[in-house]
Amino acid sequence: MHAPNPSAPVYSDTVVRQFALMSVVWGVVGMLVGVIIASQLAWPDLNFGIPWLSYGRLRPLHTNAVIFAFGGCALMATSLHVVQRTCQVRLFAPGLASFVFWGWQAVIVAAAISLPMGYTSGKEYAELEWPIDILIALVWVAYAIVFFGTIGIRKVRHIYVANWFYGAFIIAVALLHIVNSAAIPAGAMKSYSAYAGVQDAMVQWWYGHNAVGFFLTAGFLGMMYYYVPKQAGRPVYSYRLSIVHFWALIFTYMWAGPHHLHYTALPDWTQSIGMVFSLILLAPSWGGMINGVMTLSGAWHKLRTDPILRFLIVSLSFYGMSTFEGPMMSIKTVNALSHYTDWTVGHVHSGALGWVGLISMGSLYYLIPRMYGRTEMFSVKAIELHFWMSTIGIVLYIAAMWIAGVMQGLMWRAVNADGTLTYTFVESVKATYPYYVVRVMGGLLYLGGMLVMAWNVWMTAISGFSRPSPVPQPAIAHA
Repeated sequence: MHAPNPSAPVYSDTVVRQFALMSVVWGVVGMLVGVIIASQLAWPDLNFGIPWLSYGRLRPLHTNAVIFAFGGCALMATSLHVVQRTCQVRLFAPGLASFVFWGWQAVIVAAAISLPMGYTSGKEYAELEWPIDILIALVWVAYAIVFFGTIGIRKVRHIYVANWFYGAFIIAVALLHIVNSAAIPAGAMKSYSAYAGVQDAMVQWWYGHNAVGFFLTAGFLGMMYYYVPKQAGRPVYSYRLSIVHFWALIFTYMWAGPHHLHYTALPDWTQSIGMVFSLILLAPSWGGMINGVMTLSGAWHKLRTDPILRFLIVSLSFYGMSTFEGPMMSIKTVNALSHYTDWTVGHVHSGALGWVGLISMGSLYYLIPRMYGRTEMFSVKAIELHFWMSTIGIVLYIAAMWIAGVMQGLMWRAVNADGTLTYTFVESVKATYPYYVVRVMGGLLYLGGMLVMAWNVWMTAISGFSRPSPVPQPAIAHA
């Protein structure tokens, strides 16, 4: 590669830096709220009788903060970083990219104010009221214009697979959000869903499960396909498998939503189709996991000394575990035991903390120092500490919820010889208490790891400097 040309255009990294830093900030906030509500389930008096600190108001704040604030900022930071590098051009419409950043922060702040005040549409992962929903749609369309505009002006003919995953995530989330959030306003912060009854439930879980499938899976697979090969210094294990993984995953995920509605008023055939597609999903999901892990072929020794690579690879093991557990839980006979129990909470968090959290942290640890003219973070030992705090925290959390969930399911279905229930519901709550305490411990460890990361990022930012990255010239750049 020749020396960079001083007159060459530079990448638009300001917005990447902004999103990366805010991802860490919102991660701390979202996980702090998670620890508070986990503590409230163990010790209910911790809401202090204050309505806006009640579990019912803080819980949607927690999910929105972790998914859309922490996860969303990480996705936007990495997608806008990756699309420039793989297309070898500056961002299309950098001014619009700035609007995306500030608009998204406005959405997050509006959520942080409105949810504790009790303004909610009552839809899982889509609780925000209609004025905020409109702002989300506007910001998202601007984000799509920036991302796809950059691909449109690319200097490289090939569109790298990470961009396919990011692109599918952007398009699908727009479709999901606009359709599911269709509502009739009945005041400044009040609306009624455009759908009713079982149709409303069906549309909501088409949205809800695909928020998992596209926001929390496809987007983060875009991260995996760029940052794992980069950090490992190896090409992706099988590029052909990555393309098969992409098309199989995005086709199948769309139809899995009804498995959230087993044993409800949803038609039985719809429940069965949701189950079948969920089971089919196991194949592309594991194909992607194997592709990521096998990228380390010939470089396994790096795991001993590279904590960033450890974040990325362990996240893939959680991805594999969660995408095995999900299809199993969609089987109706298994779901009869797991439905409404804390097993579901354990499953969600093995995916959210293990897959989404760790892949984001690993990617940000790669990305952030390079945004400040450094080759590595301020403290590698702090990354190591963060890794172990996070991993042990996740294991405590999900093991406690798995055990509690199976116990709850067995207690609720136990009957005496005369057909009466063996246990009251209150007895199952009492038996669950120790596991809720263990969950708080796991959550505290995970939050502590996030605080270590925030310190490390701060020290990296103030000790580095913002140096514009030159765009490689197509004639002399590597493929």
